[in-house]
Amino acid sequence: MNRSEVLAQLQALFNDIFLEPIMVTAELSAADVEEWDSLLQITIVVAVEKAFGIRFRVGEVEKTRNLGDFADLIIKTKAGN
Repeated sequence: MNRSEVLAQLQALFNDIFLEPIMVTAELSAADVEEWDSLLQITIVVAVEKAFGIRFRVGEVEKTRNLGDFADLIIKTKAGN
């Protein structure tokens, strides 16, 4: 699984989660999307864990700056399973 494949899967998840269409890119962050608050962040993390069959460790997601970092974390976590 590579970054572009993960971002494509994130696009599908974002289409289901967000009310307004969001174009997923590696540079996109919560600061770029008005609707993306702390509660929605939890929803995203739970949906990603379920969709990818992974579990993040405490603090891992908070270290990511954007979706590119998040995609890399997904790949790393998936490889560790």
